[in-house]
Amino acid sequence: MMRLTGRALRVTIFVGESDTWHHKPLYSEIVHRAHRVGLAGASVFRGIEGFGASSLIHTSRLLSLSEDLPVAIVIVDAEERVRAFLPQLDELVTEGLVILDDCEVIRYVGREAEA
Repeated sequence: MMRLTGRALRVTIFVGESDTWHHKPLYSEIVHRAHRVGLAGASVFRGIEGFGASSLIHTSRLLSLSEDLPVAIVIVDAEERVRAFLPQLDELVTEGLVILDDCEVIRYVGREAEA
C-alpha cells in the first residue's frame, strides 16, 4: 500500500485534447509513463472551454463544438520523484504549458491489490 503525506510537488500539464504522441493521445502517453515510473498517481481533466498561446478559444458549447478541448493532467508525488519525471515531459510536450506547485498532501492511501 502506498502512502504519501506532507510536502509534495504537483505538476500540471495543459495540452489540447487532440495532441498526440505516435498516433496516441498525448494525455494517455503521459499517464502511462507516470504509471511506469511509479509515480503516486495521475488524473486527466477535460476542460469545457479555454485558450492558450494561440489565443484561439476552444469550447464545448453546442454552437461552436471543438474537437480540441483543453486537457489538464495532474500528478502529485514527492518533489524528487516529480522532478525526475520532468525530462520525459520535455520530450512529450512540444506545445502546451507545464507548471509546478508546492503542495501538502493531507491524506493519500492507495488501495490494497486484490488477490
